[in-house]
Amino acid sequence: MNVRDDRTKEQKQTHNWLVIGTDKFLSGWGKAEGGKSVAAWACKPADRIKVLDWVERRSDMLRVRETTGPYRPSGKGDCHIYVVHDGHAALS
Repeated sequence: MNVRDDRTKEQKQTHNWLVIGTDKFLSGWGKAEGGKSVAAWACKPADRIKVLDWVERRSDMLRVRETTGPYRPSGKGDCHIYVVHDGHAALS
């Protein structure tokens, strides 16, 4: 699986909680052709409940889950890790 991680080296330490979902619309085509499209939002542990709630309310996300530490998705597809920064919609 191709993984794109938007975090800086420092953010990998501070934003080490991931809320992950499988995108039901983008899976199977484009960068995820023949596989799954996975989106993950990296946040500070203190923000995890707000981010989890925000991702669970998204209609495009299936199989919402959380993890800490290194995330190594397997299989064919595409994974993009976004950073939940101050002012992000999940925190409002």
